[in-house]
Amino acid sequence: MNCLISAGPTREWIDPVRFLSNPSSGKMGYALARAAVDRGMQVTLVSGPTALKAPAGAEVLFVETAREMQEAMSQRFAKADLIIMSAAVSDHRPETRSKQKQKKEQMRMTLDLVANPDILMELGKQKKNGQTLVGFAAETENLLPNARRKLREKNLDWIVANDVSEKDRGFQSDFNKISLLSKEQNEMDFEYQEKNSLARKIMDILCP
Repeated sequence: MNCLISAGPTREWIDPVRFLSNPSSGKMGYALARAAVDRGMQVTLVSGPTALKAPAGAEVLFVETAREMQEAMSQRFAKADLIIMSAAVSDHRPETRSKQKQKKEQMRMTLDLVANPDILMELGKQKKNGQTLVGFAAETENLLPNARRKLREKNLDWIVANDVSEKDRGFQSDFNKISLLSKEQNEMDFEYQEKNSLARKIMDILCP
């Protein structure tokens, strides 16, 4: 089985020394990649900037921006049986990027933004029979309603819902507490535990 996973944040540069990003560490996506390799899958991991060691046995492609991640995922999507989009992709990018560092006294107090591509939505539109597409919903409120809406609107087979408002889980942490929802309206809740453990349990359900 061919498994394609995205992980980590993306960066959208304002100038050579400043960028827009988010606190994603990539730990969940890397854990999923290791779990998939352990199951004998052929794994490609598309990773944004992280401080993590590349999972042994996986092909790792490093990207930085949302558009770079879009290109890498799109190029490999057709050959993948299982696609897990766990990356935290920046929703917007600066309209223009300065080639030189902007001095603070020269910087504008407003930043013009444009929308980045919705990678998961695009993959959902391209999905063929036999492919399983999994997304993530990182929310701070209305966790399950928001996750169910994303599951439906983006044509996903499964979605992992996690509350990132708690400091002891989610972004940057080695631990998480999640719910796994399917398009058939199945719902499985997983108690607070290490992400490596969660990754193995998720893979047990996705690939029984």
